Amino acid sequence: MATEDDYTAQPFVPKSGGLPALRRAAAECHGCPLHRAATQTVFGAGKATARVMLVGEQPGDQEDRQGKPFVGPAGKLLDRALTDAGIDPADAYVTNAVKHFKFTRAEPRKRRIHKAPTLRETAACGPWLAAELDRVEPELIVVLGATAGKALLGSSFRVTQVRGTVLEEEIHGRPERLVPTVHPSAVLRADDRDGAYRGLVADLKVAAETLT
Repeated sequence: MATEDDYTAQPFVPKSGGLPALRRAAAECHGCPLHRAATQTVFGAGKATARVMLVGEQPGDQEDRQGKPFVGPAGKLLDRALTDAGIDPADAYVTNAVKHFKFTRAEPRKRRIHKAPTLRETAACGPWLAAELDRVEPELIVVLGATAGKALLGSSFRVTQVRGTVLEEEIHGRPERLVPTVHPSAVLRADDRDGAYRGLVADLKVAAETLT
């Protein structure tokens, strides 16, 4: 029987069935210790026919509470940026490299503060992302930030070196095209938020042009 100490979701991933079957199975995933503190699994959302898949880091506080990806402030900014770049958010599949919210608290009952997942935790969740790619078969993957990039492209990935470019790589045994950019939460934290937002939209326009 698989346990969280094995640090792999693979035993929990069904070999057949579509996205609904994956989502049901992911709700019971105990492939690493992150499930213990999180409210629930936050699986990907969108159509199985989506041409573009957007991959972020992990759920945030609002996503953990609602059980849906990209519903907090960063998600709202991402929707606006996609629209400004010419991509309908309703036509995209959105997900995260890690499906449970990892956080810390300064004091009990205080606000939950995002904590970046480790490479081991990201790797443990990799089978879910591989299964999503298998079911959706997107034409393009938009990589949102460093954690997602390392999950898909390896630990040497640096978003600043390749953002806004089209990469062609083999991901989980499939040839894929990818456009890396920053995570929308980085835009919210930026000193020059307007400039950071313009940079995100410019990168997403590259993705939009790749899809035409």
